[in-house]
Amino acid sequence: MNNILIIGAGKSTSVLIDHLLSKAGTEDLFLRIGDIDLENAKKACENKKHCEAFHLDVFNAESRESAVKNADIVISMLPARFHIEVAKACVKFKKNMVTASYISKDMKALNEEVKKNGLIFMNEIGVDPGIDHMSAMQVIDRIRDKGGKILLFESFTGGLVAPESDTNLWNYKFTWNPRNVVVAGQGGVAEFIQEGKYKYIPYHRLFRRTEFLHIEGYGKFEGYANRNSLDYMSIYGLEDVLTLYRGTIRRVGFSRAWNMFVQLGMTDDSFTMKDSESMSYRDFVNSFLPYSPTDTVELKLRHSLKIDQDDLMWEKLLELDLFNKDKKIGIKAATPAKALQKILMDKWSLAPDDKDMIVMYHKFGYELNGEKKQIDATMVHIGKDQTETAMAKTVGLPVAIVTLKILKGEITTPGVQLPIKKEVYEPILKELEKHNIVFKEKETEYLGYNPFGEVGN
Repeated sequence: MNNILIIGAGKSTSVLIDHLLSKAGTEDLFLRIGDIDLENAKKACENKKHCEAFHLDVFNAESRESAVKNADIVISMLPARFHIEVAKACVKFKKNMVTASYISKDMKALNEEVKKNGLIFMNEIGVDPGIDHMSAMQVIDRIRDKGGKILLFESFTGGLVAPESDTNLWNYKFTWNPRNVVVAGQGGVAEFIQEGKYKYIPYHRLFRRTEFLHIEGYGKFEGYANRNSLDYMSIYGLEDVLTLYRGTIRRVGFSRAWNMFVQLGMTDDSFTMKDSESMSYRDFVNSFLPYSPTDTVELKLRHSLKIDQDDLMWEKLLELDLFNKDKKIGIKAATPAKALQKILMDKWSLAPDDKDMIVMYHKFGYELNGEKKQIDATMVHIGKDQTETAMAKTVGLPVAIVTLKILKGEITTPGVQLPIKKEVYEPILKELEKHNIVFKEKETEYLGYNPFGEVGN
């Protein structure tokens, strides 16, 4: 019997658990699902065979180590900052580990010890990071195997609402952690390289410097830059690339509207607001505007942001019910970001019959036999319902698949790693295709490289 420990039973675990349980009989699996909230764990198990729910406090050493010690492999679906507690226990008891999160500095520091013990700590194996890595490396390696040289790599991913459920002026609803959406882009400048020139976008300009992209059958989208594009030079082996840009996908117009919140200071998470618990939505907005003995909050806001009353930006703000004097923030010592999140969750939470959508877009520019070429690769996946969401599926399936392959000895390279080796990405991408997670590739004219540097710098 292969005992799989899953720590954390949040929304993104539903497809992960279902997939593993579907293989439980043939692969001789038993799942133990531990969560700080026992009811969450029980709901994930739902009295199914080959599954046991139990209370697990990851910050209690006895609780944590007892659970890890009795597992054959550990999947941590906790918030990223909590993985390290699990990882240390996995090293202590010599257990392999899988997470969908970015590799932290603390996790990276365990690499030598993990290797020495012959363990596999597979990270960044969700959708973004995860499927983006695997699908990108598959094309990059294919180009290199033919003798080609990568000149350009751009990659965008977005968790959006499906077209049939797109019912608001923002063309957006929360399909994953709302907090991550509200504070996106903070904490550092966005750095990337375009046509051999290093470029930087500070946070206050991030949502006004967007790229546009078109995905066949789904229309036009925009992308704003992620903070860490340059890190992928070494990760993907693209040290000589001329353009390297990674970003987040939204529908066109979202970023311009979101920038209003940034400019007002409503996304700030660095201080708490006085009396936020009893503060009305209207008072929240007014707290960022100058005092006036005569002007209304609406007029002050329009003047501050230089928007007219017939501007679509104004309609987007009205749709959020921002000026309601009766609705309360209801959060003690809230930061502006937390208060804004509360307001947005009123309007952007998915309805029971809504569906979400994952959109991914890669652009590869390369030179082969003296000829410059380009490949555009796109993936769109729409969720089935509120349980089998596109987000849960594209996060959970890769985690489940790689867990089984590690258990069966099909992935053997030890160390703290992400899925950029062929032994990892090829079989996983092949299996994902069976679940309708498929990339469409299109060869097109290469327009990205300016060899003379005369324009476009």
